[in-house]
Amino acid sequence: MFRAAVEVQPACLGLYCGRIVLAVNGSAETYGDCGVCPRGQRTDDSKICRECVGSPDRYDWLYLGFMAMLPLVLHWFFIEWYSGKKSSSALLQHVTALFECSIAAIITLLISDPVGSLHIRSCKVKKLSDWYTMLYNPSPDYITTVHCTQEAVYPLYTIVFKYYAFCLVLMMLLRPLLVKKIACGLGKSDRFKSIYAALYFFPILTVLQAVGGGLLYYAFPYIILVLSLVTLAVYMSASEVESFKDLLVRKKRLVVLFSHWLLHAYGIISISKLDKLEQDLPLLALVPAPALFYLLTAKYTEPSRILSEGGNGH
Repeated sequence: MFRAAVEVQPACLGLYCGRIVLAVNGSAETYGDCGVCPRGQRTDDSKICRECVGSPDRYDWLYLGFMAMLPLVLHWFFIEWYSGKKSSSALLQHVTALFECSIAAIITLLISDPVGSLHIRSCKVKKLSDWYTMLYNPSPDYITTVHCTQEAVYPLYTIVFKYYAFCLVLMMLLRPLLVKKIACGLGKSDRFKSIYAALYFFPILTVLQAVGGGLLYYAFPYIILVLSLVTLAVYMSASEVESFKDLLVRKKRLVVLFSHWLLHAYGIISISKLDKLEQDLPLLALVPAPALFYLLTAKYTEPSRILSEGGNGH
């Protein structure tokens, strides 16, 4: 059934239901019935489905970067965890994991609209409900539901699933051969454990994006800051780092420290969005502050010292 723009149209209910533009004749448009908008479109203020022609803003790219970092950081963690202290294969596995995730990201961007370009077109995220359109299907008569579920944040929701799929495929193609060839210092049961771990955390990350994608979009800067602070404190404590000298003993400790500083900086940039450079850039000076605070106060919180002083007091 077709309706012209000049005709009186019944109200299009629901937050995300809209009318598809069927034909354009000069300034007049002909619309279809109220329903779900095609992929890559979302409704405007007049409940008309319009194609998304914008590009992701800086915060959108930072969100995609965070979701891309998650599997890479988990890869590195489990590679380090299962490689052993004397294994010489860990570095090559780290580089391979970085290569896998980088290639997966490039392929994901290339197959996204417009195909063959590293640029993507996207719909603007306006509010949290944009991520959960399936919860806003209207029921005009309380019996029949009009299904208007769509990707209102196109393509920020589905592009993450594509990226995880390519990461998994590339890992299964490259990593087993590499590990079998170079991880000679490990037992047969240990050398593939980092790959087995990925087979667990990829489904977990997928469910996390499916259920909590919208929440992560708004909370990821704070998640980065909190987790990077906690993991840095735990690492320094477990490694018994109590002074600047202890940091310089092993290069690995410096690598871990600088990696956490990069995460701190990423979190600060994500929160500030660098909208006002003259105000936001000085915030990056806070990046080394947590590590410096830990190093300056670690000697005062040594458990053995506290116990000894408590014993002397009695």
